[in-house]
Amino acid sequence: MTSPVLVALDYADTIDALALARRLSPELCRLKVGKELFTRGGPQLVERLQELGFEIFLDLKFHDIPNTVAGAVRAAADLGVWMVNVHAGGGRRMMEAAAEALAGRSRRPLLIAVTVLTSMTDEDLRELGYSEGAEARVQKLAALTRDSGLDGVVCSALEAPGLRASCGKDFCLVTPGIRLAGDAAGDQRRVVTPADALANGADYLVIGRSITGAGDPLAVLQQICSDIA
Repeated sequence: MTSPVLVALDYADTIDALALARRLSPELCRLKVGKELFTRGGPQLVERLQELGFEIFLDLKFHDIPNTVAGAVRAAADLGVWMVNVHAGGGRRMMEAAAEALAGRSRRPLLIAVTVLTSMTDEDLRELGYSEGAEARVQKLAALTRDSGLDGVVCSALEAPGLRASCGKDFCLVTPGIRLAGDAAGDQRRVVTPADALANGADYLVIGRSITGAGDPLAVLQQICSDIA
């Protein structure tokens, strides 16, 4: 399956998430399960989505002491997910422990790290005590992620060109904050369209409301895949 589209199942209950999944096609997308939905539906929901044929990005952004994160990543791999993530802000030892937890597996999920949340601005970072802006902080955390043995990062597509140049062609870039032309930005601050994100160097596009809020989500997904083919 070569589609770069990851549909974000940002639902408050499993019934709506499964209903949406049944209206999509695993030939055209993978699915992203985040904190709220996983907390409500648990591993059983992931397994039901996999039974529908979908590969799953488990977006739980693990951030804890190294041993705890290693165990969580190992559990995600046992669940058979396609991708799992941690927070790069957890540091080198935490990320190395997560990577080591997956070493030697025959069916190993992609392991990526969150750099700077796409909802955050330079002002937000200053409030947290960081002197650099979002772009510089993303570069620093991405380099640390790569050096810690992870496969890539979650980043804004606006940072993708710089990261592609600095981290190389094999470093995976997963970009949320994707909106179709004319869509509202919502609570995201750094957003781009699917075609622009891929042109910037993104590997995977996380798309939520543009698809999940549509009257015919499959038609929108098909149009996106056609536009970026």
